[in-house]
Amino acid sequence: MSTGKRLSSLLLLTSALAFPAAAFAQSTQIDPPATDPGDAVAPISPEEEPQDEQPDVSIPGGGGEIIVTGRRNRDVTRSSTQVVSVLSSEQIARTGEGDIAGALGRVTGLSVQGNGFVFVRGLGDRYSLALLNGLPLPSPQPLSRVVPLDIFPTNIIASSLVQKTYSANFPGEFGGGVINLTTRAVPEESFLKISAGISGDEQTTLSEGYDYYGSDYDSFGFDDGTRNAPPALQSFFANGIRMSDLTIDEQVAIGKQLGNPNLVLTQRVGDIPFNFSGGITAGTAVDVGSDGRFGVIATASISNKWRNRSITKQTPISADLNIGSDEQTFSTDNRILVNALLGFGLELGEHKFRWTNLFIRDTLKQTQLSSEEDFLSGFTNFGQDTGWFERQLLDSQIVAEMKFGDLGLELRGGYAQTQREAPYEYSFEYTRTNNPADPLGDTFVNVLDRQRGSASVVFSDLKEELWYGGVDVNYPLTDWLRMSAGYAYTTTDRFSSRREFLFNAPTSFDDGVGALRPDLLLGDAVLEFYDIGLIETTQSDPAFDAGLDIQAGYVSSQVTPLLGVTLDLGVRYEDATQSVTPVEVFATPINSGSGTSIRNDYFLPAGTLTYEVMDGLQLRVSASKTIARPQFRELIFQTYYDPETNRQYNGNPLLQDSELTNLEARAEYYFDRSNRVSLAGFYKDIENPIEAYSSFNDNEQITSYANAPSARLYGAELEFQYNYDLLNLGDWFESKRAVLVANYTYTQSSIRVGPDDVTQIFPGGAQAATNFFVDDAPLTGQSDHLVNLQLGVEDIDRLQQFTFLMSYSSERVTSRGAGGLPDIVEDPGFRLDFVARQGLDLGGVPLELKLEARNIFGRDNFEFQTDGTNRIEINSYEIGQSFSFSVSAEF
Repeated sequence: MSTGKRLSSLLLLTSALAFPAAAFAQSTQIDPPATDPGDAVAPISPEEEPQDEQPDVSIPGGGGEIIVTGRRNRDVTRSSTQVVSVLSSEQIARTGEGDIAGALGRVTGLSVQGNGFVFVRGLGDRYSLALLNGLPLPSPQPLSRVVPLDIFPTNIIASSLVQKTYSANFPGEFGGGVINLTTRAVPEESFLKISAGISGDEQTTLSEGYDYYGSDYDSFGFDDGTRNAPPALQSFFANGIRMSDLTIDEQVAIGKQLGNPNLVLTQRVGDIPFNFSGGITAGTAVDVGSDGRFGVIATASISNKWRNRSITKQTPISADLNIGSDEQTFSTDNRILVNALLGFGLELGEHKFRWTNLFIRDTLKQTQLSSEEDFLSGFTNFGQDTGWFERQLLDSQIVAEMKFGDLGLELRGGYAQTQREAPYEYSFEYTRTNNPADPLGDTFVNVLDRQRGSASVVFSDLKEELWYGGVDVNYPLTDWLRMSAGYAYTTTDRFSSRREFLFNAPTSFDDGVGALRPDLLLGDAVLEFYDIGLIETTQSDPAFDAGLDIQAGYVSSQVTPLLGVTLDLGVRYEDATQSVTPVEVFATPINSGSGTSIRNDYFLPAGTLTYEVMDGLQLRVSASKTIARPQFRELIFQTYYDPETNRQYNGNPLLQDSELTNLEARAEYYFDRSNRVSLAGFYKDIENPIEAYSSFNDNEQITSYANAPSARLYGAELEFQYNYDLLNLGDWFESKRAVLVANYTYTQSSIRVGPDDVTQIFPGGAQAATNFFVDDAPLTGQSDHLVNLQLGVEDIDRLQQFTFLMSYSSERVTSRGAGGLPDIVEDPGFRLDFVARQGLDLGGVPLELKLEARNIFGRDNFEFQTDGTNRIEINSYEIGQSFSFSVSAEF
């Protein structure tokens, strides 16, 4: 019998055994006598309520709640039928983080990699599902299936829920867990909050860096039209002809419009300014009728941040890591984040309606200069790269959570659009031969022939649209049985294009002219005099359409067979079609045949048993089956450049779905108020996991993807939260309490690959899996050890908090090393932060002051390959300490 069938049978058997015992269940409508303030079933008086507010959580099938029927405890973590962690807005504020990714990095088992990609239990972002108000989001980043969560400012989020055990009301792509963000809705009272802040870091602020002019509105994250495709290039795109079909004069005419000096000429910036941020949030609410309330919340903010990185990047030429090239790159990034939210909320009795409209624009302006020693040729190469990367999200969604007596009805629908545009990605390479016999051997020259210098420009465009609709109903059939059911439909369409053009000089080009700086090298006079044409390198597959249609239905039950025992049982059915199709942009079709279509349907059972052994102590056991589909960027055979990791990615159209079997057991003990400790063990069996692997070609690292045969993952989590009143110390401590939040996650994973296993690699087809995977190697993205510690003192009567935040992540593989090379490893290490928040009253206006010191010990970024003896750096650079100060006023 297969693992899936055994798991399904086990869940059905557990359900069957539960129902006879239900005859002994007591009615949950009768309040038992109060015994202790910590008792889960005792009524809570206002004096006994925790300091943190009850978080606003909106998830499918939850009716706006995730509280078990009959439980009176307000601690969501304790009273949920699943394993969850919920950060309320107050808890998010305590971390001092400005974005949700940073705040979630403090949750047990979660780690953040790169720009806001949140990993659950060491599994990559493909195994993490991100929702907004229970609705899915498309990603504006072609290198990720999920939205990078660092683009969500904390001021627009009411709560962040992380659920690590699967339940059938969530989509089946649930490998490590789901992260559900709930936006702010109806405010309790009218308010206006204005904030501003400055920050800097020792590597960047008031130091030298590099920039290029760009356009007049670059500081605000918008282009004024300077980066629009020029008329000659637009005409070329519209005619459907190939660059090779044009005359040299027509190519020169296009090239002359591509050499805009404002986008090419880099300049030294003597003193990089401080980062700045500012925002405004307002809300109001009015009574509607006898039991209704209507509210409006609007917010807008902007942040402008600079970052210098001096990056070491080396490439190997053999399995023993002999160095083929050694490159030092100095990169200056200017990142501008603009966001706005307009939300409407209506509460009518027990009915809740939420209409949320969100706009986020994340822009990166990057300037890079590099020097590379090529040990094979003896040449020294000098590079200049400039780029402008726009990511934009528009999202509008409506959620209705209604109650008609005991019947709960939810309607959810929405539309989201994301775009990523990267116009005018310029790359120049100059070469110095270091040959005494060469008249220009000591001079960097670029003769535009790809042998001794090159110049290229890339235009990338991505647009993704998602429509979503769903309905959920829940009804208590008896005091001990509540049933839920739902249907959901999502359709996602993505269009992605990438056009790369190389400037191509004839053999008559004078080497001395190649010493000109980039803006003069591509000047009109040089292009015309030497008849410098263009070569398009992306003629085979310049554009793709991709789509994913999912129809899903589920049924679940929450059973209370005995007092203190709860069973959450359900099964979800999903039917999905995922496709990638090359788009013919030329009149004469030619492509690599890199399209794909994946059609699968699944029954995904899930069950969680919660047993309250005694007052404050409860046990949980969970089992489920889930899936992980390939991401669009992993399927599309098209090159992408990631400005964060400074490497290129290419997809594999032959990837298949991954299937997961998940098991977990957990013990939780709650003592006093808001204090708890928990210990959990978990296990996952993954069939066809998708892994990244890297190869090196002409000293360039190319990352692609392949299905490993199988993998296993197991581990344990320990979490501890304790608040201790300090009033007995007197004086300043009379209104203070100490806060300790600590968690530790231990994870082990291993890929299983045998000598006869194969994997599908495009365009070659079936290849030996041992060419890409080593048996017993860990999964990519998985750290053996994750530790978070928050230690602070806060005032219980007014806003005053001082918190130290410590985190540690052990080494994790970021990409497999192909062709016998060792894996590429990242070492995040230990990090210490400090956050201080102080409330003041100035002329009747409440102020909040916040001081942050980040990365106090200056932990740097290390990404490398090592065979135990030799080591080469792949993407290593100094980060340094950073500091920020902000003030906000609420009226």
